[in-house]
Amino acid sequence: MSQRQLLAVIAISGALGVALGAFAAHGLSAQLSAARLGQWQTAVSYQFVHTLALAVVMLAPLASAQRRLAARLFIAGLVLFSGSLYLLVLLDQPKFGMLAPLGGSAFIGGWLTLLYAAWRGHPEESDGGQ
Repeated sequence: MSQRQLLAVIAISGALGVALGAFAAHGLSAQLSAARLGQWQTAVSYQFVHTLALAVVMLAPLASAQRRLAARLFIAGLVLFSGSLYLLVLLDQPKFGMLAPLGGSAFIGGWLTLLYAAWRGHPEESDGGQ
């Protein structure tokens, strides 16, 4: 995925996060139970956090393979975790909730990819002997 494509995904995800958050606050709050509204808000929160994580991935000094893997894992998490919760709430189908743990695992994989990148370092980096 190119930097431009990744930036487009970040922009779309951020805009959708705002729109879906507003939709819940202004359009769904009267129709949903507190539990379902909480699930929607969880999806929105995780979408925003991981949209920002994608921005970090785009800007961080990572090897291209690490950047690709972290980005793909975060995007998979967005679709599987947040997407499944949105579908669960909108369609009132609990079966979609079964996808959320897969998305959560993808999110964890993305964060562990960043940890590995930090631990391994980048060949051109030098910490000045510190």
